[in-house]
Amino acid sequence: MRVFVTGASGWIGSAVVPELIGSGHQVVGLARSDASAAALSAAGAEVQRGGLDDLDILGSAAAASDGVIHLAFKHDLAFTGDFEGAANADRLAIQALGEALVGSDRPFLIASGTLGVAPGRLATERDMPDVDAATTLFTGGPAIRARNAQMTLDLASRDVRSSVVRLPPTNHGDGDHGFMATLVAIARDKGVSGYIGDGTNRWPAVHRLDSARLFRLAVETAPAGSALHAVADEGVAIRDIAEVIGRHLDVPVVSISPEDAGEHFTWLAGFLGLDSPASSALTRELLAWEPTHLGLIDDLDQGHYFHTPSA
Repeated sequence: MRVFVTGASGWIGSAVVPELIGSGHQVVGLARSDASAAALSAAGAEVQRGGLDDLDILGSAAAASDGVIHLAFKHDLAFTGDFEGAANADRLAIQALGEALVGSDRPFLIASGTLGVAPGRLATERDMPDVDAATTLFTGGPAIRARNAQMTLDLASRDVRSSVVRLPPTNHGDGDHGFMATLVAIARDKGVSGYIGDGTNRWPAVHRLDSARLFRLAVETAPAGSALHAVADEGVAIRDIAEVIGRHLDVPVVSISPEDAGEHFTWLAGFLGLDSPASSALTRELLAWEPTHLGLIDDLDQGHYFHTPSA
């Protein structure tokens, strides 16, 4: 297959690209910078220059492909407070990519998330995000992303083999700069490794190489309208994560009250307090996917998250 991948040089995409190429697929990766283009070429992918706002380029590249994996997101906007702007840009990109595939029965995958799908209980692939709850819990951005995922699944009725791959809040591995790296940085800065309340709330997790394999399996065979969970660890207690961080940094492990969480964890507080475990049982059965890499706690214990910037 000739697969067009947005976000191809990002944290997940840079694992998906070699996974696809290693299985005999041809990859065309979207690159908005010279550095991204060089990385894609070095990985053996064809380069399509452009960004998420280049809707005509997205549509043309999708139309010329045998399938699309959409991983790009404007994280720079999201982390500077304009999550709604990033989610709206994502919506327009999904529309451009999806419209190019209507009537083709070709695969179209997007990355979504498990966090908040079914708060307080084990979420399954059959659960649909509560848009109203997402709006109440955060801002307009998460609600828009939930609608974007549903919009993608709805393309199945227009002869697109669309799927949503829900990723856990942490796709861990050596080189990760996401939530786990942020928690380590906060612990190093504050001199304590914290968790909110009693720390029994749970996050699912997956190694990024396992999630990359799921994207490859899904683009090859996932049925139209599939919601898939790239989950290895169903739920790791945040206190357990804090204890590993505290041990490696040799700092105390402490509870942070919900009232003080915003000051201590800044933007991460709203996510860190969620209890949001998730199952991947249906995904494993559907696509014969089985995670084979380290779980989150064992990966943290490898030590790579604790290298200082000068190391």
